[in-house]
Formats: sequence, C-alpha cells, structure tokens
Amino acid sequence: MKKITIFLLILAALTGRVSAQSAPIESGSHGIDPRVCEAVFQVLDKYMTTFNAKDLKGWEDTYQFPHYRLAGGKMSVLEKAGLRDSAKVFGELQKQGWDHSQWDHRNIVQASADKVHVDTRFSRFRADGSLIGHYESLYILTKENGRWGVKFRSSYAE
Repeated sequence: MKKITIFLLILAALTGRVSAQSAPIESGSHGIDPRVCEAVFQVLDKYMTTFNAKDLKGWEDTYQFPHYRLAGGKMSVLEKAGLRDSAKVFGELQKQGWDHSQWDHRNIVQASADKVHVDTRFSRFRADGSLIGHYESLYILTKENGRWGVKFRSSYAE
C-alpha cells in the first residue's frame, strides 16, 4: 500500500496535480507593493499637473501608447503622442468655464508588478473656484519599457 501511495504522489506531481512546493501566483493582487504605489501616484500627480498647465506634450508624456479612453459611450484610441492640437483639447473645456481640475481620490484597487487599476474621482473647477462637477473614473496604468504610464481611462466625464 505504501508503494502505491508513493507512486500516486509522484505521478500527481509529474502531471501537475500536486504543487505543494510551488508558490501561488498573485496576479492582480490586493496586496500592493509600496514602490508600485509611489511610482503610480507620481505619474498621476504629473498627469494632473501637466493637464492643469495645459501642457499637452507633458500630459501625453504620462501616457502609454496606444492610449485608450472610454467616455460618453465611445472608445477613442490615440496611437502616438503629438497627434492632437492643444487648442482643441483644452479649448473645449475652457468654453465650459473650466480652469483646473484636482484629484478627489485615487485608490489602487488591484496591482501587479506591471499593471495597476486605480479607482479615481476628480473635480473640475472654474477660475473663481466654483465647482463644475465630480467625475468617477477607472485608470489603468502599465509599466512598459521600464516606465509607468496611463494606458487606459474609463471616465464618466465628457
């Protein structure tokens, strides 16, 4: 009986049925490496700073390409930096009275070593400080070629 048990354990290990010695894989973990948090928040800080400065080049430097945005029921894809006109990007917001935005919260909900899901909410303001609105969003940042950037945004903002 002992020989049969040993044989079955060896067979199970060889066929992948037993993995007692291999560590579980944690992809999309809720236990987040503090270094990943720091890197992601630095990108999001730069994202908002360059957006408020109407610095299109600096803002796009926080992206990964292709860059995806889902808003208003439409998916847009930006294949590379430099394809948009700054006056058009920021002009539409300014016509609505927009002066600046700020993060209300940024909560990393899942992460791996090279991808992070961030639950965000940001607010838009007029120059006098009055509120235009709050917007819930999901940002996905990826680490590509050693650099973190915003790969995908799903937003309830226009």
